[in-house]
Amino acid sequence: MFKRARRLEEVVGFGIDRVAAAADRVTQANPAWPVLRMENLDTDLPLPPEAIAATIESLATPPANSWLPFTGDYALRGAIADFLSERTGHRYDPEREIVITSGGMEALLDVLLATVDEGDEVVLTDPTYAGLVNRVRLAGASPRFAPFRAGGEWVLDLDALDAAVGPTTAALVLMSPSMPSGGTFTAADWSVICDICRNRDVALLYDSAMERLLFDGRALVHPLHHDGMTERTVVVGSLSKEHRMIGWRVGWAAGPAEVIEDVGWVHVYNTTTPTGIARAAATAVLRGDQGHVAECVAELERRRDTILGVLPGWPFVSPGGGWSMLVDVRSRGLEPLEASRLLLEEMSVAATPMIGWGGEVAARHVRLVFSAESVESLRTLGERAAGTRLAAALAG
Repeated sequence: MFKRARRLEEVVGFGIDRVAAAADRVTQANPAWPVLRMENLDTDLPLPPEAIAATIESLATPPANSWLPFTGDYALRGAIADFLSERTGHRYDPEREIVITSGGMEALLDVLLATVDEGDEVVLTDPTYAGLVNRVRLAGASPRFAPFRAGGEWVLDLDALDAAVGPTTAALVLMSPSMPSGGTFTAADWSVICDICRNRDVALLYDSAMERLLFDGRALVHPLHHDGMTERTVVVGSLSKEHRMIGWRVGWAAGPAEVIEDVGWVHVYNTTTPTGIARAAATAVLRGDQGHVAECVAELERRRDTILGVLPGWPFVSPGGGWSMLVDVRSRGLEPLEASRLLLEEMSVAATPMIGWGGEVAARHVRLVFSAESVESLRTLGERAAGTRLAAALAG
């Protein structure tokens, strides 16, 4: 008889799977409107031009079906080192300071397992990705939250962030744009965050998966641009967001050699080796022309603006980047679970309630993902909403 590990007591599901299953049932029932799949982070945006061709060409080669190297082949690690150097000004040693993982979230869990102990605390934003929160718990640590404040856009409460750091804080886990909110950090924000890390001797685990998906002409600001942050930061990245290569499962962790050595062993004893058939394509894409990222950012920004335009008065907080946006349904007297149900039943829109995606701020919201629905599909939201109970409530 197996017992249940205590670390799972506070681990909760995404909610995405339940919404997706309900959406599949509605789809099979042939409603008046086809269901808009806005509950998950699939995307219809095109792949980088090198992705498929390089994968096909490499499939029959020995490296595509090899265990080795356990922590990722040297060509890919070198490509990541150059890729990061261009945006951070710091070049990691490909052999000692980079580990390739099966997606960015494996990298994040590996880093947590290598650096936190039971009884430690890890500070995240509220809202944040539920996968970050629950990996903190799986590693035996406890999450603490610093809230984003909602205005026209999300603004991180820097005083609350500083207050959340205590004597048992092992790390800050941050991303910008943040998922699911699309909140971004300004240069001034990063300056304060880095001051906190230096002054309080706290590590930064930076999830860079969406860092170039920035709207309204925002510039990329990186924590490694600040003095003293190279030695106290681990950068986790992947090809799943900026490069839309979800199925390739390529991620990485880059940081100081003494940390990355431990991260590498956690990775090895977790998965043994990263995805072999993805290595050639990943290398080609990272060394290829990155113009496709800007094209996709422009399309995502059009989709954001379309939603805001056809649902006027809804309590959205406009995202500064990313793939999704949040609507504060509790501000209109609805609970997220009920609002999610009404979105599907009345508008044929699958959307995920943000319960478990942070603390009190997240629990007010429902997430709409706009990475897999075209502008033309999103323009139907206004017509779908017309005359519904949900729209009457949310439009105020």
